[in-house]
Amino acid sequence: MIVLAVGISVGLYHLLKRTPRLAEPEAHCTVRALGGDITLDPEQAEIAATIAAVAARRKLPERAVVIAYATAIQESKLYNLDYGDRDSVGVFQQRESQGWGTKKQIMDPVYATNRFFAALVKVRNYRKIPLAEAAQAVQRSAGGYAYAPHEEQAKVLAAAFTGRVPESVHCWYPSKGRTPAPTPRADEARKQLARALGSTAITSRKRGWLVAAWSVAHAEKYGLSRVRYAGASWSNDLEATGWRTGDGSGTARVELS
Repeated sequence: MIVLAVGISVGLYHLLKRTPRLAEPEAHCTVRALGGDITLDPEQAEIAATIAAVAARRKLPERAVVIAYATAIQESKLYNLDYGDRDSVGVFQQRESQGWGTKKQIMDPVYATNRFFAALVKVRNYRKIPLAEAAQAVQRSAGGYAYAPHEEQAKVLAAAFTGRVPESVHCWYPSKGRTPAPTPRADEARKQLARALGSTAITSRKRGWLVAAWSVAHAEKYGLSRVRYAGASWSNDLEATGWRTGDGSGTARVELS
């Protein structure tokens, strides 16, 4: 069963969002870890959660996740772009002409992330060399120096989405006034999580929080309004500032509804 310090305050969503609005509050996610506070929109959060899940499936260290996040922030601002320089597309702006796969494949974040990590692990000492060098060895960008400024943001995201820091991902999306209202599709969410993570069994508390973070990040997409794990719960409540403790089942599984 599926079951789920850096002084930095930056909102990727507010700084990088593509189409600002002035109406009701927009769907958004907040990530709080290591003293950092980052705001994402749902697509960015979904991408971040997917990258962490793929890394867990491949049993990669958190450093690999940090490198992937810094690269994705620079290349696409954590969006799955269908355009880019020449034939570059996707989260990591990979190119069909350079052998990364077909455009359709590259536009699949799970596929693209797997290809990124497959290349990264071939970089000698990638865990120890400067982040920009590791990212550049994979991307071979014209401006490899540009990855380094995103390292601190990437560390905050990695600590949260890998599950190392519990209760660190909180999202909200408008569910009232929609026709029809979103209907929970927990089974579909579990299926898509399995594509990235493989087995959805909770084998450790950290893995449980990774699953919980993934589920919250995908809450709008699958109409989820509540996620529970390890004695804590997230609900789709605009007034809430985070997870509520003492309101979960306390079991070693992630409950979706």
